[in-house]
Amino acid sequence: MAETIRIAEITALGQVPVLRDAGPPAAGPDEVLVRIRAAALNFADLLKASGQYQEKATPPYVPGLEGAGQVVAAPDGCGLQRGDRVAVLHPGTMAQIVAVPADACLPLPDAMRDEQAAGFQIAYGTSHLALTMRAKLKPGETLAVLGAAGGVGLTAVEIGRAMGARVIGVARGRERLQAVRAAGADLVIDSDDCPDLKAALRDCGGIDVVYDPVGDRPGAAAFGALKRGGRFLAIGFAGGQPPVLALNHALVKNIAIHGFYWGGYASLDPQARRDSMTALLALFEAGRLKPVAGSSLPLERLDEGFEMLRRRKSVGKVVITL
Repeated sequence: MAETIRIAEITALGQVPVLRDAGPPAAGPDEVLVRIRAAALNFADLLKASGQYQEKATPPYVPGLEGAGQVVAAPDGCGLQRGDRVAVLHPGTMAQIVAVPADACLPLPDAMRDEQAAGFQIAYGTSHLALTMRAKLKPGETLAVLGAAGGVGLTAVEIGRAMGARVIGVARGRERLQAVRAAGADLVIDSDDCPDLKAALRDCGGIDVVYDPVGDRPGAAAFGALKRGGRFLAIGFAGGQPPVLALNHALVKNIAIHGFYWGGYASLDPQARRDSMTALLALFEAGRLKPVAGSSLPLERLDEGFEMLRRRKSVGKVVITL
């Protein structure tokens, strides 16, 4: 009897994912078959499933943008072989076996577990490239991270600390703030108990770089706390809408505003993205990055993972085991 695998599907926009059995995919001549052991959820998955993401998907489709597992079969000359452990960066990772191009596979260090590797590339890649290439964060500067307990926020805290910055993490609730401190934040601010975020950040001495995956009012408040020559990184809008930024302040204070979409660098500057990932793996192997899956759920509970993202209840990445 032919093998069957479990996959998740978004059958209609705005609906929860459903599970079903399917036959394993057939690999094309230049594709690698990977048995996925763990896959990460990103906020982009939530937007995509509701039809709000910049890269549209037509249902039915398999969700997931990244994962990790073991090579089942690979074409000759691609540099991979059966049994290799890899991280996968490709749509459709919420399936037990996927067929992907060889260049969508990243060989993993032995010390990196599947649950760590599943959510490593997008979150760490976003924060590292944004902070190094766009913000040019310098040692001794002050970095404010909004949504600091989220999947990308925690990585920005960790990478900012590794780059020698003074890091202020903004998150909601005591438990989430503990995770932000553990990631390396020098100071934390509870956004649930802070009526004036701009004043609170100014009281910390002002900000050189704002890392903003939240947007809305928190983004606008943090923008107002930037020093002269500051840099604002617009990473995402988990708060529901973009922040309204006072461009006259940007002019007078020589503030740079950078929109940042990591996925766009696949065509905009693929070498920069590769170099960034090489640097990140070196930091991991040196023990300076410690990826942690905030929540780990089996595939049968994928809908709970989507709900955790929707309610912004997760600390770090939501990882789905397959």
